Amino acid sequence: MNPSTAQARVLVDELARNDVREVVLCPGSRNAALAIALHAAAVAGQVTLHVRIDERSAGFFALGLARGTGRPVAVVCTSGTAVANLHPAMLEAAHSHVPLIALTADRPIELVGSGASQTTVQHGVFGALVSTVDFPMAERRAGQNAVWRGMICRSLRSDGPVHLNVPFREPLVPDGSDDWPESLDGRDGPWTTVAVLAEGLAGATEIGHLGERTLVVIGDVSPEVARATSVFAAAAGWPVIVEPLAFAAEGTIAIGSLMLAAGLPSELRPDSLLVVGHPSLSRGVQRVIRETPVVHVISEYPQWTDPQHQADFVTGPLAVSPPSFGDAWLSRWQDADASAKSAVDKFLADEPWPTGLHVAQTLVEALPYGATLFLGSSNPVRDVDLVAPHRADLRVFSNRGLAGIDGTLSCAVGASLSAEYGYALVGDLTFLHDVNGLLIGPDELRPNLAVVVLNDDGGGIFSLLEQGSAEHADSFERVFGTPHGADLAALCAGYHVPHALVSTAGELREALAPADGIRVIEVRADRSRLRELHSRLRSVINETW
Repeated sequence: MNPSTAQARVLVDELARNDVREVVLCPGSRNAALAIALHAAAVAGQVTLHVRIDERSAGFFALGLARGTGRPVAVVCTSGTAVANLHPAMLEAAHSHVPLIALTADRPIELVGSGASQTTVQHGVFGALVSTVDFPMAERRAGQNAVWRGMICRSLRSDGPVHLNVPFREPLVPDGSDDWPESLDGRDGPWTTVAVLAEGLAGATEIGHLGERTLVVIGDVSPEVARATSVFAAAAGWPVIVEPLAFAAEGTIAIGSLMLAAGLPSELRPDSLLVVGHPSLSRGVQRVIRETPVVHVISEYPQWTDPQHQADFVTGPLAVSPPSFGDAWLSRWQDADASAKSAVDKFLADEPWPTGLHVAQTLVEALPYGATLFLGSSNPVRDVDLVAPHRADLRVFSNRGLAGIDGTLSCAVGASLSAEYGYALVGDLTFLHDVNGLLIGPDELRPNLAVVVLNDDGGGIFSLLEQGSAEHADSFERVFGTPHGADLAALCAGYHVPHALVSTAGELREALAPADGIRVIEVRADRSRLRELHSRLRSVINETW
């Protein structure tokens, strides 16, 4: 047996033994030994193999699989620019603490710098945020199996991504021989299955600085942390505001983000703030962090969220019993929330359909129980944050580590493979940016996924930012609005994906009924009135104070 074949078989076997059950493969020449070994492992039932022809899409698909399953997922590719195309997904995984494994084939070291085709320096290609483990060149000698297995085990003890870089010499395919200096499937090494868990920070031993008028804000956290935090807050008598990725929390303020965006009256302004996880959607949240005298940040990871450097205390998950301040402060918030929500519901009912807010509200209301929902990182996740009902039964995902729009469709496909029915809500630019996520071979697994595209022909989110103000109108449309005029139905037809155009809330609800396969539901909207719409919405809330 040649060394490349032996090494590939051991690496694939060790990935399976370390709880890596899903592997995404991109075809190539230098990774041929890995591809053949993976195919054999898939036939034997060791792993589930997915094949994608676009490495960038494959990286985000693997990221989605890891999010959806909660397990580490490997993405395998050949050398050269193929590796670089995994970079965006690896960065998102680093900032989201997702166990994504880039297993990349490399050229022998003697070819690096020689001008050989598809040969570059692959060590550290993903930068400082992702550690690279360089495997030694496989040779025909005893003892290498244990080295390879040990390197895999040590490498996977991480709460984020890792880069396994493996050089292969020719021959790259099996040569018909099975002899090798030692058994390929020896299991006598000191290895154990790796559970990819965050070690976190030391638990808080006291919270005396958090008084009665404490507000709790929960961002991107695990469902378990979201639920535990809401229980803790309820016992203390503290109101809880959640972003969509923390919808698992119970008893939350229904339109808390909108209330913060409108600006709180004095009777609702907190004296202290408990910030849990990674909140990143709302300027209202950032404002309340900036203006609150005491800020306590809770993080599962050593890299906590505090972009304004306002945190007075930073700890791991609370390891103390909650205080009890009664329900006066919480009741005040709940009463204000009920009045504001009633006004917002009436406002939306009187507005012409559709806007992004309408679509977000209708979509979340209509989803079947226990559905998976993947949200685009632009306006869609914010629209859900502002007006959608908080459904604890949903599994909600979004790429909020770096909050890019790239790879969203691929990620949604991956996340939905572990769900009975998956849904995604994206904007038109996000859809176009990753339309290759719909490119799935005939023999590959396909989820039941409905992709809802709010098509306002350009970058609607910029209408809500500073560049969307009247003084920048001359330059806005070309360099920020970026209209494209793309025919989404024709694109879907090219990928053999069913497409439906809906124009009413009733049609959207009907289109969202559970169905098999991947389909696209397009809703066309007008972004020209978006800025004014949000301004009036904040005014409606202010009138309820």
